[in-house]
Amino acid sequence: MLSENNENKLKRIIHEQQFGHAMDYLKENVRQGIRLSKNRVEDYKAAGCSRIGGDPDLPTDVEWPVDSKGTPMTFLAQLRLRELMDYDEASRLPANGALYFFIGIDEPAYDIEHKVLYLQEGQLQAAQRRHAPEVTALEDAFTGYQVSARSTLEPPNYGYVDDEQVEDDEHDYEHYEELCFELTGYSSNDLAMMFGYPETQHGDCEYEAALKLLTGEKYNYSETEALKQITRHLNGDPDRAQQEIRDTLLLLALGSDDDVGFCWWDAGELQFFIRKEDLLAGNFDRTYCSLYSS
Repeated sequence: MLSENNENKLKRIIHEQQFGHAMDYLKENVRQGIRLSKNRVEDYKAAGCSRIGGDPDLPTDVEWPVDSKGTPMTFLAQLRLRELMDYDEASRLPANGALYFFIGIDEPAYDIEHKVLYLQEGQLQAAQRRHAPEVTALEDAFTGYQVSARSTLEPPNYGYVDDEQVEDDEHDYEHYEELCFELTGYSSNDLAMMFGYPETQHGDCEYEAALKLLTGEKYNYSETEALKQITRHLNGDPDRAQQEIRDTLLLLALGSDDDVGFCWWDAGELQFFIRKEDLLAGNFDRTYCSLYSS
């Protein structure tokens, strides 16, 4: 359910863009997201701010994550949660502390080795810039950028939208894309997004992530089969299985960016997923990472 602020924003933009025919569909399917945009190149004068790329700020007693071969993972992002709190319209994130995202080798594009660290606010008092202990999994050096957050409305993208609900005699898909830009406040400086729709061709990312998180099984690109497997895992409860898929959330999507140096395969997107239950409990030990590239 949209917050009152977001529902009013949605109605206003739909009215301005003359998209009233899709009002009910969008009210039902728009997600309340957070976008992170490049602010400035990180100078590391102040520890603990939200940052994408570069080096993390870690306490000395926190070990750098390694992959299954013992190779240090590559640091991607740190998010200071108090900086995001005002933009989390659905109040899903912890109010304090920080999240850190690390990745191993990004091949294959599914079930990528990764680590999401959650540090409490008290731990951050001793955090300072930490260089990687040696060459990391991706063997690349990324430029660090401080990022600023904003709340967004995230409509279904190409892989998820029901064309029949948004197109009519006067509106084609290009008109819908223009509406999407207005709803998200799209900026070329956008680096990352939380809680929206992952980039994909098929709209099945949550099935893949939920199947792995719940059963440990690999997705075979059949939503029907994944749902059957999840249902069996949940003692034959199909309603609960559907709810688990709906409650599989996009924790973070990192786009390719020349300034930072991110390039996920062919200018794709790196995606981290989490179960809503784990997110609300502040448990970031069970997440799923995959990559989309056209």
